Amino acid sequence: MVSSEAAPLAKTGGLADVVGSLPSALRALGDEAAVVIPRYTSIDLKNARRVYDRLAIHFGPAQHDISIYQAPAEFPLYLVDCPALFERKGFYGELGVDYPDNHIRFAVLARAALAVARFLFRTEVFHCHDWQSGLVPAYLRTTFASDPTFLGVKTLFTIHNLGYQGLFPKTALAEVGLDAGVYRPDGMEFFGRISYIKGGIEFADALSTVSPTYAREIQTPECGFGLDGALLARADVLTGILNGADYREWNPESDPLIPARYSAGDLVGKQTCKRQLLEEFGLPPDAIQGPLIGMVSRFTRQKGADILAEVAGDIVAEGMRLVALGTGDPEYEDFFLRMAAEYPGSIAVRIGFDNALAHRIEAGADLFLMPSRYEPCGLNQMYSLRYGTVPVVRATGGLDDTIQGDTGFKFAEYSGEALLGAVRCAAQAFSDQEAWCAMMRRGMAKDFSWRASAVRYSGLYRELVAGAAVNPLVEKIF
Repeated sequence: MVSSEAAPLAKTGGLADVVGSLPSALRALGDEAAVVIPRYTSIDLKNARRVYDRLAIHFGPAQHDISIYQAPAEFPLYLVDCPALFERKGFYGELGVDYPDNHIRFAVLARAALAVARFLFRTEVFHCHDWQSGLVPAYLRTTFASDPTFLGVKTLFTIHNLGYQGLFPKTALAEVGLDAGVYRPDGMEFFGRISYIKGGIEFADALSTVSPTYAREIQTPECGFGLDGALLARADVLTGILNGADYREWNPESDPLIPARYSAGDLVGKQTCKRQLLEEFGLPPDAIQGPLIGMVSRFTRQKGADILAEVAGDIVAEGMRLVALGTGDPEYEDFFLRMAAEYPGSIAVRIGFDNALAHRIEAGADLFLMPSRYEPCGLNQMYSLRYGTVPVVRATGGLDDTIQGDTGFKFAEYSGEALLGAVRCAAQAFSDQEAWCAMMRRGMAKDFSWRASAVRYSGLYRELVAGAAVNPLVEKIF
């Protein structure tokens, strides 16, 4: 697997959780899986061992010297060490601005992954995740097309979020050693630029995304971000496989990060978690009586921050409280902070990433709000179900696939009014505590563990190795 993130070493979102959990689930099925990610500044090499040194990657006259480390994990986890490219404050940029050499940084990741497969972990399938790994299939079909090392090797490209595409000027092709022939509509050209995610879409042997509904949505103009035509052309090799939840980490019966453990059979501990969460966020003790809404999210328009802004005052007027944790676009971070300032005692916000606090919010809230404009899969609604925290979600992508009417509340129209209507329905349901506890228990009984998803991936890998067809559009290019 080739990825820019893998939990717990490098994480900004759900991609890291997937890449950090799926390999272990595959190994439980008898598949051998390894992962390749960059070695960012935040990753300590103290317990890692260097397994390949002074590996030179050439893009024309430019040379990038890397080393490969193996980090301690349940599976081979390889770190691409190139301080000039990856030892920076951020993974992708700083202060909302992407690093200008991201095209080179993630081209080096792709070439390093090929080197790992050549020297350290001979593979039958490259499973590439999101735009940062989109050059792996492109290199295999061009630069390395006749390399005997990769004869018969297949590629699966998984789209976690089509909204992030890795767009660069056409001049980037020469800077990363790619054949100019890929610059065409059925290659990597995208409205006058090149797109790394389109490299994955056009060149991989098979495509997948992280929920069945999202697989359908991205083939439409509304959710296709300009790539719906390319995805429609490859619909016959596109699969939607729902992400799984890692219940080893997210389980209220064993979670070491929450103040009291509880289960569907004994919910007493959840009230303790709620009481302490209110205290931690500085909300009044009498808030224990009403519904407490939790959010752990990126603060972006994709996640519904704009429609929440429309109705925050109405939610407070209904007697509900809200606690939120996240980072994101400065304008939406400012919005959440203004909400907290305008409604003290009702809304409290923390800006930042805090895994332990995320666990405490899942355990202490009554409702979990995910009003996403689009949501490829989503994991927090799965965690919420297991913690007896009833989700309120927009019916899109994986949210629609995982939340049913007997386990949560959904709204279809992307508007503040529709969001408010769903929250009001949830608040009304909360007033009948016997029925509410029954809903909590139904959610806690749901099983979205990784095993079912791993079985699907394992089957897809085997189909590929047995003889997946080469995309005929690619054969036209070369």
